[in-house]
Amino acid sequence: MNVNTESVKGKMKALRKLRPEKGLDLVEVSIPQVKPLEVLIKVIKRAICGTDLHIYKWDEWSANRLKPPVTTGHEFYGEIVEVGSEVKHYKVGDTVTAEMHVVCYQCYQCRTSKAHLCENVVILGVDGDGAFADYIAVPEINLWRVPKEIDPEWAAIYDPFGNAVHTVMAGETVGKTFLILGGGPIGIAAIPVAKAAGASLVILTEVSEYRKNLSKIMGADYVLDPSKEDVVAKVKELTHGEGVDVVLEMSGHPAAIEQGFRCIKKAGRYSLLGIPAKPITIDFAKDIIFPGIQLQGINGRRMFETWYQMDQLLISGKVNLKPLITHHFKMENYKEAFEIGLLGNAGKIILE
Repeated sequence: MNVNTESVKGKMKALRKLRPEKGLDLVEVSIPQVKPLEVLIKVIKRAICGTDLHIYKWDEWSANRLKPPVTTGHEFYGEIVEVGSEVKHYKVGDTVTAEMHVVCYQCYQCRTSKAHLCENVVILGVDGDGAFADYIAVPEINLWRVPKEIDPEWAAIYDPFGNAVHTVMAGETVGKTFLILGGGPIGIAAIPVAKAAGASLVILTEVSEYRKNLSKIMGADYVLDPSKEDVVAKVKELTHGEGVDVVLEMSGHPAAIEQGFRCIKKAGRYSLLGIPAKPITIDFAKDIIFPGIQLQGINGRRMFETWYQMDQLLISGKVNLKPLITHHFKMENYKEAFEIGLLGNAGKIILE
């Protein structure tokens, strides 16, 4: 690829939320001008996230969070074409992805090894301009250099893959039995991660035929359809009546969350990543206190512990993400891509 060591100027295409309504617009905007501690990246591959689908639909969460106009997208892979005057560790031509949670490094969470929970986080693609564009400017400190052994398409989905790795690795894994609630891309990505981390049994629940089949391809021992079978009874049968050691909640669906409490054994770990659309009711005494459940909220990726884990899981060959990437579209065909994503008949969708 030809690169320009001078300041890159001019116009570019960007997929933006211009108005508080359903849809996005592919428009022409100015190429970002980098600040001293930023780099400019030519975006080569982008992936659609569940958050992007929420933004496209313009649901209640999006209406309360976004302030249009903003360029969407936070999953990508690209090549650096310009570096700011104070950038020290990256150069033009480096291939990178990035942690899109831009944090302050000054709050209590940032200064006690929990930057992924920063009090002042700005998420590029949500709170600031993101990667559904020809170019994106990113702070140097947020960059992640992509090892040559890793497929660029896998690098483009490090953000959701990191969610899966963080959720699996948030407690003991070796010899543990796992139940994953929800077969979206993150739930499916958690299957091989749990296996690589030593899980003895991985069960996943999902209603979509497409994603049930994809979950089997990705290595689930059992895939249960809660619309057709008694998940609790089957999980108990598969675990000698005890329930699973670990529940990973990836759906945000109230019925699934309730089901998880019925399937977990006493003193088990319940890690929640899925986001319910509305507040839900939990019986603390029955579901958490008396059975001694360890309940965890999982947000983002540990910066940057999770990223090192992702690299090694992929380089080692313990995890293969190829089956998870099911569709490719040109960015100008974004409407078709988003509609397929909304139907749920896809794994990860790449925009070229």
